[in-house]
Amino acid sequence: MRIIAGLFVGLTLIFSPPSIGGASDVAIVVHGGAGTITRDKMTPELEQNYRETLAKIIDYGHARLLAGESSETVVIDVIKMMEDSPLFNAGHGAVLTHQEKAELDASIMRGSDLAAGAIASVTSVKNPIELAYAVMTESKHVMLVGQGAELFASEQGLELVENDYFITPRRLEQVRKAKAREPLALIPKPEKYGTVGAVALDKAGNIVAGTSTGGMTNKRYGRVGDAPIIGAGTYAANAVCGISATGHGEYFIRAAVAHDICARSTYKNINLQAAADEVIQAKLVAMGGDGGIIGLNPTGEVIVSFNTTGMYRAGINSRGERFVRIYAEP
Repeated sequence: MRIIAGLFVGLTLIFSPPSIGGASDVAIVVHGGAGTITRDKMTPELEQNYRETLAKIIDYGHARLLAGESSETVVIDVIKMMEDSPLFNAGHGAVLTHQEKAELDASIMRGSDLAAGAIASVTSVKNPIELAYAVMTESKHVMLVGQGAELFASEQGLELVENDYFITPRRLEQVRKAKAREPLALIPKPEKYGTVGAVALDKAGNIVAGTSTGGMTNKRYGRVGDAPIIGAGTYAANAVCGISATGHGEYFIRAAVAHDICARSTYKNINLQAAADEVIQAKLVAMGGDGGIIGLNPTGEVIVSFNTTGMYRAGINSRGERFVRIYAEP
């Protein structure tokens, strides 16, 4: 397998990750955000923590798929692992708003029937991806927001927490520095997009994609990015692809990134990696947007494309080839 990750604008890096076993009919890929992620900004201890956490998550998800679990169950569970980790901008450890609160967004899409669920601006749901799934499976709607979404979560018996649960000292310090630097910013300019996401292919051939985030540090006015927008931050269709995105959401929404990648692959009859690079390395760059995506095609090939200096990512394709990466690296 060849996995291509964007190195800089217009450039790609090709590498073959090590194999962990024989071929199978399952695959999984996860991300923990993209942005200005460089070795000089990372301590050895923190880098090791990220790599070990990503490895644990991807190995757990892959083992579940090999055991016959459905892709939607696995996607939910691995995203919950990232939501529960203070390392990532989702759930516990999410970035904070101008008011120093956490406002969380998430979405999930099932490729077999194009069913989807999304939630935005929730402040008390411990695992937002579970609520997005409940919207998909237990309601007639695709997106719920704010207090209404939280009422629905309560009715579904999902775990609710005080907003303080999501707040970590690192994120509190981060937002206070951002407020001092840009106190009146309508759209902050973060160095890192901490959205998390996962895409999985199960033994039945079903692709599911999910995305979860706390959004942007110092965001105001109920701002919502691409993570809960079906077709922008998340998309899945069994015949073509599953995509989860991370980046400057305003651009990803306008570019309909996740859907556009799948549509280009279909209508232009090009492979999914080429379609992703057209959108991430060319279309987004021309617009002034940055970030990246992870994805799978129906045969379990893992694709990655990003136009930033780094992206937390890990995957195992249908050949059993495994990778765990942070920087633009082979």
